[in-house]
Amino acid sequence: MESRFDLMTNALGAKIGKRFFNVSLAIQQSSLPQSVQNLAMLRASQINGCGWCVDVHSKDAAAAGETAVRLSLVAAWRESTVFTEAERAALALAEEGTRLADAHLGVSDETWALVREHYDDDQIAALVYLVAMINAANRLGVICRSKGGSYEPGAFAGLEN
Repeated sequence: MESRFDLMTNALGAKIGKRFFNVSLAIQQSSLPQSVQNLAMLRASQINGCGWCVDVHSKDAAAAGETAVRLSLVAAWRESTVFTEAERAALALAEEGTRLADAHLGVSDETWALVREHYDDDQIAALVYLVAMINAANRLGVICRSKGGSYEPGAFAGLEN
């Protein structure tokens, strides 16, 4: 299966993509721990089947020091012992926020309470936007059939503005 379309080689696609990236950059620069960001983005990308995003977020997490064991267990985080309670709360929010069509109630009150317990308001704002943005990015990748495997960590450095 070949990629359908490269949004970044289209003038309008690149213009919109740069603004999309700048929103993601604001999230990245927030006080939400980068490891939590990487784990949540990886989990949402796994659920949505976006090969490009799984490639990007697993490699970026590994480059930032995430262990192979933890990366391997993201898909089965509920059945593992390697994540903190705060990480588990973020992964639950990422899953429930991603599976909106599967869980008509959206994010449960139980998950929201766990998130409130472990994160401050700025971190919660970043986490909520992160879940929305990664789901949008996953949809772009899946619609265009962007392939995973070729990403090199740090490839997006210097793209801000």
